[in-house]
Amino acid sequence: MKLRYLPYDPAFVAHMRAGGGDAYGKPAQRRVSDGDGVPCRSCLRDVPAGTEYLILAARPFPELQPYAETGPIFLCADACAPWAGRALPPILATSPDYLLKGYDSDHRIVYGTGRITPAGEIACYAGELLLRPEIAFVDVRSARNNCFQTRIVRA
Repeated sequence: MKLRYLPYDPAFVAHMRAGGGDAYGKPAQRRVSDGDGVPCRSCLRDVPAGTEYLILAARPFPELQPYAETGPIFLCADACAPWAGRALPPILATSPDYLLKGYDSDHRIVYGTGRITPAGEIACYAGELLLRPEIAFVDVRSARNNCFQTRIVRA
């Protein structure tokens, strides 16, 4: 199965870069990247060392509901090209494993789908989940800190 890895919603990213409020209504915090462990959720690459980035609360779901997890994410402070590649994004090759979870079209977790998955098996497990008709998308999160990384859909 062909997969597509989605950058964070471009309208929300632009809103945050313009000084708008995050999922808690707060402006983003600015920091300078040391080049290690600062994955931008727009370009899906690590923010280069010496470059400013934003830290903010994000909820990658359209509305509040029990399964709409909110947590911290990073974004390049300046405009970056949102990820458009079809291959595994670079930010999913920086950890040995990730937490994958399948969701239905109502944005509810499909129980039994959550699994810590080795980085080299992300595409395989996501593809396996997306073969199931009840699964609309797969979210990838940090296996260590539960931070949202990217969403995977059928291409």
